[in-house]
Amino acid sequence: MTDRQIHQAVRILRREVPKWDTPVVTLMAETYESPFRVLISCILSLRTQDATTAKASHRLFAVADAPQAMVKLTAKKIEKLIYPVGFYKTKAGQILEMCQTIIDRYGGRVPDEIDELLEFKGVGRKTANLVVTLGYNKPGICVDTHVHRISNRWGYIETATPDKTEIALRAKLPKQYWIEYNNLLVNFGQHLCRPISPQCSQCPVKKYCPQIGVGVRR
Repeated sequence: MTDRQIHQAVRILRREVPKWDTPVVTLMAETYESPFRVLISCILSLRTQDATTAKASHRLFAVADAPQAMVKLTAKKIEKLIYPVGFYKTKAGQILEMCQTIIDRYGGRVPDEIDELLEFKGVGRKTANLVVTLGYNKPGICVDTHVHRISNRWGYIETATPDKTEIALRAKLPKQYWIEYNNLLVNFGQHLCRPISPQCSQCPVKKYCPQIGVGVRR
């Protein structure tokens, strides 16, 4: 996919994506409009299905929707509220520690800089970028497996890891697309451009895609 074609691909996906379900973290951001809730939802979503994450997030935020309220809960209480998300016991401890740090170091406000967010235990570049983009509407590029796979499948970049994909996209992708790029490609990757046997026959951007690395397709 060329630099010129990426504009066409984004325009097409903007039209197609609303037909599909919204990723849970994006839904949390649209529903709550809170950087704190985006951060916690991201933590809960790791190694967890979207439906489970959504239910756990709603249960937790109904009890504690800010760091000050969260630190009043015990780890056991948080575990019960977020179960059965993946690694729920570990995440409960991380959430408590994170909330206490937000209160002590940042006056109760979730930081809006990636480097500061990366200092929290359990927060990687994907989560940090999501908080910055969805929570604060600041430029950032969140790269998960879908963004990494599809960007390389398109031949738009050539990278070996998600972290390298983020660097490559920051250097190449027009800044006007940074915030929405993750949401578009996650939806696209979940519904059509899957890791194995992608539905290329139904792909709205197939004329721009060289299908790099694709074996079996439908």
